[in-house]
Amino acid sequence: MFEAMNSMMLDMLAAISRKDYEDRRRRQKQGIEKAKKEKKYRGRPVDESLHHKVQELLSDGKSWSKIQALIGCSRATIAKVAKNSSLTEE
Repeated sequence: MFEAMNSMMLDMLAAISRKDYEDRRRRQKQGIEKAKKEKKYRGRPVDESLHHKVQELLSDGKSWSKIQALIGCSRATIAKVAKNSSLTEE
C-alpha cells in the first residue's frame, strides 16, 4: 500500500516539476522574443580579437587541434570562423 502511495506521489511530483520547467522555458522564450522586437536582446557579442587570431592561424595552415592548443578556443569557434571566412572570400 505504501509503495503504491510513494510511487503515485513521485509520479505526481515529477509531473508538476516537468510542467514548471516547461512553463519557465516558455516564459523565457517569450521574454527573449519581446526583447528582440524591442532591439534589446542581441545575444553574446562576438570576440573579434579571438576570431582574428583564429583566422590568422587558419590562413597560416595550422590544424584545428593546434589552434585549440595555442589559443584555448573550442572547435565550434574555429568552425564558425572558418565558415565565415570562406563566405567572405567568395
